[in-house]
Amino acid sequence: MPGVMNIKELVEWQKGAVVSRTLVDKEAGTVTLFAFDQGQALSEHTAPFDALVQVVDGEAEIRIAGSPHRVGAGEMIVMPAGKPHALKALTPFKMMLILIRSRDS
Repeated sequence: MPGVMNIKELVEWQKGAVVSRTLVDKEAGTVTLFAFDQGQALSEHTAPFDALVQVVDGEAEIRIAGSPHRVGAGEMIVMPAGKPHALKALTPFKMMLILIRSRDS
């Protein structure tokens, strides 16, 4: 994927679905774009590393350790390692998820 890319055009919504496209998949981490149709969700789970969510389009509620956070286009939030988190698209929603794998233990 060399050259300039329009992040909004790299992944498209599909009715009743969550669509993802991995842009970077390296030992050091991943960058993945997601498109959620309105009402689609990711159930609560944890991750072993911090994850940064950059909202590209739309709005979602992200719950981190039980606390709800409403996020919209142009905003970002960090989901800390080991904290349970979940997501629900309040509108059709696109995000970029950046996961950096730590070598610290």
